[in-house]
Formats: sequence, structure tokens, C-alpha cells
Amino acid sequence: QVQLVESGGGLVQAGGSLRLSCAASGRTLSIAVMGWFRQAPGKEREFVGRINWSGDSTYYVDSVKGRFTISKDNAKNTVYLQMNSLKPEDTAVYYCAAKYYRTTSYDFWGQGTQVTVSS
Repeated sequence: QVQLVESGGGLVQAGGSLRLSCAASGRTLSIAVMGWFRQAPGKEREFVGRINWSGDSTYYVDSVKGRFTISKDNAKNTVYLQMNSLKPEDTAVYYCAAKYYRTTSYDFWGQGTQVTVSS
């Protein structure tokens, strides 16, 4: 099992920045990928980006590319989502998730943290 604890959400004005953290504990050696997702009110959850567990490969969806950066502190088993140039449409509950090797979907999820961007 892996436990994921997120922090760092809040209210920010458009154009501002926030950094979300996701601390992983438990059987972290089996993690292959850490992903970030978000779910806006009335919408389905959407994938934002991911980083491999070694921290040397990232991927982002087009809507956040160039504005969001995912990084990892290997010593702390913590993944970060740095969000810059925030827009009102980035308002959502953000979730981190962990995917084990040899599985096809994300296996463990954090509790979510609210990000609200005011115009």
C-alpha cells in the first residue's frame, strides 16, 4: 500500500502561482509513475501530468504545458506541482496518484486539495 498526502492548495488571483505537494509513504519502491489530476465542478476528472518515480521524465497535457512543472524530491519521496500563470479555468480539486509497475491504471490516490483561481 502507498499513502499519499497532498498539501498546498488555496485561493490565488489569476496570473499567480501555487505549489502543491504530494508526500508518498509505504511501499514506494514499487511506484513507477506519479500523476497529477484535477476535477473541476461538474466536470470529469482530467489528467494534468506525470513524472516517473526516478524523477527524470515528465509529461504534461497541452493546456498546462509551459505553465505547470512537476518535480520530485527523491530524499523526501515528495512530488511537487508548481503552477504558474494560473487561470480561472485551472480552478479544481487537484489529486496526486501513484501507479505501480505492471499495472495499467493508477493504484493509489491522495485526498485532493482545492485550488481556486479568481479573475
